[in-house]
Amino acid sequence: MLLGVNIDHIAVLREARKINDPNPLDAISICKLAGANQITIHLREDRRHIHDEDAKLICQLSPLPVNLECAIDENIIDTICELKPLRATLVPEKREEVTTEGGLDLKTNFDKIRKAVKKLHDNEIEVSLFIDPDLKMIELASQLNVEWIELHTGSFANIYAMLYSNLANTHHCIKELDLPREELKELLVKSKKELKIASKRANELDLKVAAGHGLNYQNVTSISSIKAIEELNIGQSIIARSVFTGLEKAIKEMKELL
Repeated sequence: MLLGVNIDHIAVLREARKINDPNPLDAISICKLAGANQITIHLREDRRHIHDEDAKLICQLSPLPVNLECAIDENIIDTICELKPLRATLVPEKREEVTTEGGLDLKTNFDKIRKAVKKLHDNEIEVSLFIDPDLKMIELASQLNVEWIELHTGSFANIYAMLYSNLANTHHCIKELDLPREELKELLVKSKKELKIASKRANELDLKVAAGHGLNYQNVTSISSIKAIEELNIGQSIIARSVFTGLEKAIKEMKELL
């Protein structure tokens, strides 16, 4: 199981004080030494954490492959083509969201995504589509001739957290999932089954499968056991643990779980 370490949250810490420390670039060598297989970053339209200069230096200097997440905005796609990461992962993006919630709607945005995919391919950049584990989306992804899909695991992670952590007792309680435990258990089984079916179908269509969003040290083994998934992209939980353990140890602990 490959691990892409998303280092966006290092930039989040930097931007909290609007200074130049910590620098996401400093994490690259540590990620490599700890056994990470890929660096993942998200260049958002509002540049709330990773900035253009970060992305430029990371793409130029990282000894690990770079997976650059981005919206399908034409200006952003042009920027990605200039940066030339190994892979671009196209994601939905809303200014008001805290983090990416939900997968791309490939049906509604099919033509726009197809143009973005072509431009990226013309610049020798692999393309992945961040989508929900929906068979209709899988079929559309295949029609777009991308190399990868990344399955959105946010729903699974939210259910798991409400079932097996203290989230329900905090101000971050997910109200729509504030349900009896037996009902949450049924939803969790259903969510994992959807991920298994979607990833298997993607493999049948010659799509490589990654997964990510909300994965942490408690729930990751359940997802890494799905054989059709070959890569996980994990960020917030690794960076959060690194505050206490150091980044190298946090990555190694995640690798051991995988």
